[in-house]
Amino acid sequence: MVHTYDLPTAVDDLASAPPRRASGSARERILDAAYELFLHRGIRDVGINELISRAGVAKATFYTHFTSKDELVLAYLERCHQDLTVEAIIADTGRRTANPAGRILAIFDVLDGWFRQDDFQACAFVSTMLEMGPAHPLGIASIEYLAQVRVFIRALAVEAGLEQPDIFARSCHILTKGSIISAVEGDRESAVFAKRMAASLIRDHGGEVPIAP
Repeated sequence: MVHTYDLPTAVDDLASAPPRRASGSARERILDAAYELFLHRGIRDVGINELISRAGVAKATFYTHFTSKDELVLAYLERCHQDLTVEAIIADTGRRTANPAGRILAIFDVLDGWFRQDDFQACAFVSTMLEMGPAHPLGIASIEYLAQVRVFIRALAVEAGLEQPDIFARSCHILTKGSIISAVEGDRESAVFAKRMAASLIRDHGGEVPIAP
């Protein structure tokens, strides 16, 4: 099940895989192995036997915790949801400003910091959706996680009094995803340009763009 967003820790979590969890349980070791392998190589390229070997567990132990590879990928996506992108973006925009229009623009400042990290990796949800396809259960789950950013943007648009908040949120969400793809292509300034377009969108929807301090 896709959970609603909660406020997480620091935005630095956006940049790279988090440290291994303190728990030494077999399930956590399997998830740690999946996180490292899936994040860097994608889903299809990683097999069950490699996951088992990397986690240091028996095959029977693996299937005790995860009945299939797809079930493990869903758990991996849930960890990404907790440790990366969606929750960290939501939290960090609130730390930067209380102005709702300013928080919309701050999304792109958060992305910009992420893109400029030396160990920048593509968003796990975008990567999984593109690799597996939008009709695959894993693609559907990824789309649902990505949609939480759009829901967040819409809530801020309503709070800011923007006209047609649904259309605004869809348009701004396109800018966030497009900037991620451009950053993967090598354009580390893509969030800067996307922020300028987002400011224009705010004005087009009857809002005021806050002056940066």
